[in-house]
Amino acid sequence: MFLRKPTRALVPLPVTMAGIRMGERALQIGIDDAALTGLLASKPGLSGHAVIAVADDDRAARARRACAGAGVLVDVHTGDLAALPLRDSDIDVAIVHISDASIADMDDPARDRLFRECYRVLRIGGRLVLVGSIPESGVGALFRRRPAVRDVPSDQLLASLELAGFRSRLLAEREGYRFCEGLKG
Repeated sequence: MFLRKPTRALVPLPVTMAGIRMGERALQIGIDDAALTGLLASKPGLSGHAVIAVADDDRAARARRACAGAGVLVDVHTGDLAALPLRDSDIDVAIVHISDASIADMDDPARDRLFRECYRVLRIGGRLVLVGSIPESGVGALFRRRPAVRDVPSDQLLASLELAGFRSRLLAEREGYRFCEGLKG
């Protein structure tokens, strides 16, 4: 009785926090954890559409491998992240992997341009979710051996989102991740 199996597999926290639903048009920018990228790309399902934008060909190859491993067809765009080849108001939810070196190493004006571009491609009521790794502390740091992460302070990220036109908030800092949200009004 108390030894029964769980009825469904545990979903990683970043997938839950992204909140992508079946049938949505989802955009991911950058790639930090390839397995996470594949899982997130699978969420819109056959009735939705998944797009990934990355800075270079190496990241594009990683994204394609991750999505193929997850059994997902996805459009991968390579190039300037502040000039996405998407129409205005074409996306329901955008996820920015803020710990991707191509994004974490951006200076403030470049990051502001990226967030303004996200604002342009999101529909009214659309969400931008920033997913980033943060240095762990306490007991979690003893058991999880993660490489050093590039950490952009949350207040800096929230200010950039506000500057781009979003209503922003810090959602959570849990399990070594930071989640910020921007809503397009």
